Amino acid sequence: MSGRRRRIAGVLIALCVLPLGLTACGTAGERGADASAAAEALEDALGRGDLAALCAALAPQTRSEVEESEKKACVDAIGSQDLPAGGAVRGVDVYGRQARVVLASDTLFLSRFPDGWKVVAAGCRPRPGLPYQCSVEGS
Repeated sequence: MSGRRRRIAGVLIALCVLPLGLTACGTAGERGADASAAAEALEDALGRGDLAALCAALAPQTRSEVEESEKKACVDAIGSQDLPAGGAVRGVDVYGRQARVVLASDTLFLSRFPDGWKVVAAGCRPRPGLPYQCSVEGS
C-alpha cells in the first residue's frame, strides 16, 4: 500500500471510530442535518453539472488533491474524477466535526470548517475488512 493510501486509510478509519462524546457547535441532530444538506448540495451540483459548485463543496485539501492529480484547476479537473450520482441520503453519522453521509449509491465523508461542512472524500465504496475506497479524497 502506498504512503498516500495508508494516510487516507488511517484518516478514514479514524473517522469511523471517533468517540461520540466529541463536541462541536450545535447538537448532533443539527450537525447531522447540516452535513446531510452539504451532501445534498454536492449531489445537486453533480446533477446540474455545476463544476464550480462541486469544487466549492470540497474540503481545501481534497480540492488540492484533485488539482494536483490532474495538473489543472479544480473546475477543469473535477469532471474527470468519475464521481457517481449518489442519490438520496440514507443515513448520517456525526462524530464531532466529522461526518459520514451514506447515500443510495455512494458514501461521502465530510469535515466541519468555519464556513460549513465540506466533502473530504466522495465516490466511496465499502470494502469488507478494509477502509473505504474513494475516487476523490484529500490526504
